[in-house]
Amino acid sequence: MWAAERLRRLLPGLWAGWLLCVALLATPAVFALVSGAQAGRLVGRMLAQEAYTSLVMGVLLLLLERVAARRSAQAGTGPQFSAGMLLALATVFCTVAGYFALQPLLPAAKLGQGAFTFGQLHAASAVFFGLKTVLVLALAWRALTPRPA
Repeated sequence: MWAAERLRRLLPGLWAGWLLCVALLATPAVFALVSGAQAGRLVGRMLAQEAYTSLVMGVLLLLLERVAARRSAQAGTGPQFSAGMLLALATVFCTVAGYFALQPLLPAAKLGQGAFTFGQLHAASAVFFGLKTVLVLALAWRALTPRPA
């Protein structure tokens, strides 16, 4: 198995672990130990790191899935635009929409300004994060299935 294929199979599992760690361990721990605005700032910092990591991982996986799809298409065993590419593209969309598009709106929403409340923006961001996690888990699940050579 060539290096890009190994990386394509390894990254989704690592990424899924990272997302689940942020969602199920780190964020609840911060809110359990730190109160109020300080907890929000700490979690906001973690989510910023997660967003940049997810953007890099999503683009890298999209490229790796593209290479795998091209090999599969050349061998006559699959399409040039694969389900893996669609999943990776969707994770990038969820990251951009859920963090980079909504994050700049949060400070104004905290002050009662803007079209959406802080709660609405927070809920939308959480939905995008949850959807991204499901998509990454689907990528990890697909990575377990061997592809025809």
